[in-house]
Amino acid sequence: MSAIIEIKNVSKEFRVLNRREGLKGSLKDLFSRDYKTVRAVDNISMTIQQGEIVGYLGPNGAGKSTTIKMMTGVLEPTSGEILVGGNVPYKNRTKNAQEIGVVFGQRSQLWWALPLVESFRILKDIYQIPDEKYESILKLYRSLVDIEPLLHKPVRQMSLGQRTLSDILAAFLHDPKTVFLDEPTIGLDVAMKSRIRTLIHALNKERNTTVILTTHDMGDVDALCRRIVIIDKGRMLYDNDIGHLKSFFGSYRTLKLRMDGGLKEQAKLVQKELPGFSVSADDEWISVLVDEEKAKIMDVLGKLQHSFNIRDMQLEEISTEDVIKKIYEEGVQ
Repeated sequence: MSAIIEIKNVSKEFRVLNRREGLKGSLKDLFSRDYKTVRAVDNISMTIQQGEIVGYLGPNGAGKSTTIKMMTGVLEPTSGEILVGGNVPYKNRTKNAQEIGVVFGQRSQLWWALPLVESFRILKDIYQIPDEKYESILKLYRSLVDIEPLLHKPVRQMSLGQRTLSDILAAFLHDPKTVFLDEPTIGLDVAMKSRIRTLIHALNKERNTTVILTTHDMGDVDALCRRIVIIDKGRMLYDNDIGHLKSFFGSYRTLKLRMDGGLKEQAKLVQKELPGFSVSADDEWISVLVDEEKAKIMDVLGKLQHSFNIRDMQLEEISTEDVIKKIYEEGVQ
């Protein structure tokens, strides 16, 4: 495989005004030259091959969106080099835009009042897609998802899931080399998330399109990504496959418990009983993350049985989501 994206020692800095409080402070800020420099991306390097699906992960404010904006040509890096499909994005924005597709959160590239098929035809003219190629991609779409009910429906009448699905189809319409997807399944129900993940995987396989996926939904990562890149505070923490990532935390297990009483309240009591452990609760289970190099599962369970009425329990390998949390907290040694 050949490299489609090459990033070498890229950093991005912003000058931010040190703002004062209150009305007087706001007036002084109008004439202030008191700036500080914030480094949003700090010396990141990576190479992405044609056809890869890469999860680009990090907490809010980690620098993910800044990196994506540099790869799409919206921002110019302060230092370092970026090549996307052989183009320097900020120098060749028009050519770069012809070869990439983008879906950013809740922002749509579709025309609000027009039926979906009209938006597709406008995009066809913008990207100068030949008739034969346009019909071919529509045929592929019909084989992957049931788009007929959507084609003649105005975008404003679509549900959130239908709009997201349509935006992803629009991003792939001109057969781009690379597609950037920013939180594509946010706010969607389980069924629609599954449809969109299946669609992304199928389009990647059929067109050999490189996909850069930013998400906080670990279901997206597990379903689509063999490789993940993790950044925090602008610095790269990890760049490898998911299996290799979990090997760093091979001694961790998740003890899942059901107890009498409200799970959220019980989880707080469990946390008091197990200081230093990571304890969380959802609608069904209380989860305790256990490092078996420090404490045995049976010892932890025995301690809890003395204080709580445990109705059911399960033992699971550490999940991708828990691994990511541990990396945010501790890094990769």
